Amino acid sequence: MHNFEYREGELYCEQVPVSRIAKEVGTPCYIYSHATLIRHFRAYDSAFKNIPHVIAFAMKANSNLAILRLMAKEGSGVDIVSGGELFRALKAGVPPSKIVFAGVGKNAEEIRDALNADILMFNVESSAEIRAINDVAAAAGKKARVALRINPDIDPKTHPYISTGLKKSKFGIAADRALEEFTLASSLGHIEVVGVHAHIGSQLTEVTPFVESLKKVLKLVEALKAQGINIRYLNIGGGLGITYSDEKPPLPQDLADAVSPLVQGLNLTLVMEPGRVIVGNAGILVTKALYEKVGEAKRFIIVDAAMNDLIRPSLYSAYHEIRPVSESLLQRPKHVVDVVGPVCESGDFLAKDRTLPEVKPGDLLAVMSAGAYGFVMASNYNSRPRVPEVLVKEGEVHVIRARETYEDLVKGETVPAFLG
Repeated sequence: MHNFEYREGELYCEQVPVSRIAKEVGTPCYIYSHATLIRHFRAYDSAFKNIPHVIAFAMKANSNLAILRLMAKEGSGVDIVSGGELFRALKAGVPPSKIVFAGVGKNAEEIRDALNADILMFNVESSAEIRAINDVAAAAGKKARVALRINPDIDPKTHPYISTGLKKSKFGIAADRALEEFTLASSLGHIEVVGVHAHIGSQLTEVTPFVESLKKVLKLVEALKAQGINIRYLNIGGGLGITYSDEKPPLPQDLADAVSPLVQGLNLTLVMEPGRVIVGNAGILVTKALYEKVGEAKRFIIVDAAMNDLIRPSLYSAYHEIRPVSESLLQRPKHVVDVVGPVCESGDFLAKDRTLPEVKPGDLLAVMSAGAYGFVMASNYNSRPRVPEVLVKEGEVHVIRARETYEDLVKGETVPAFLG
């Protein structure tokens, strides 16, 4: 469910015509629905209301300060993977007690900053990292709370680039080495082992992989308890999918119904890291058609948004529905087209071989389901300024990130004196 729908012949975000926003801030631009974000977070949170839990929003999906602040006000924490994300989370007012630090390559400065902030825990990915965190904590005179990330070797049945729970993945500690690594961590003077973590992938459209992973992890929890290692937090990660095209992913309640019987009564606090499922369908990318180009083999619609604005189609061959902002376009003749941007790469496309109504220069198009891994993965490739982000709340339009200027593109760059 989302709050982008046609009314009176126009696509609206909540109570505001998308065309009006495009006129005010220009194109391309990202638009997010406040009501959709709230509804999606509350659906996830309420699904697990009968189990002690912490939701740590996976801010890699969307790290705008306004979005993070909205999540924090709803009671969410965040899942971070860098010092920059820690900085953003704290600046947005996320309580450190609800911040979980994941990722395979934390450096000493990032670890120190997280310790000083007194975050909830680190998700640890290797024995080398366990020792590094212990060393930094010792130097700071602190004790680091950690959860070891276990790789359960479960096939999440998703795109290989976003599959993280198989043996060949760079993430996590092999399940058959888990006891050894937990024993190491427990032996270190500045490490407090508090949890087990498993995250098997993103855009999952079935509950079964979650259940299979959880069953493996719970066996480990029992083995750890037998060795006197008391686990308080069970982090099942995130990864619940959304509908981009014709997928029918489970709802948060479906996940809760499958997971709850397995953890009920175990005296564990469940930690979850949803991202895409909350923000994905809460945002769109609006772009304007510049030209139509009819070649010998293909018909192209050239728009002002590009792979630097939304890289998922180029990176993953990901599908995003494209809707005309004016409903009247749906009455025009249909053509099979590639929707491409101005970037000087053959891989610069938003859609390939897509059947769309005839699109003319100046027409506005909405790239749907762009709230997750959209702006957050944007770049300045081809020296293109990054686009604005807008949050709509009922009838109010709030620019939560201004469009970059050309001057922003060269900020921090200097020409050495020898070049004159």
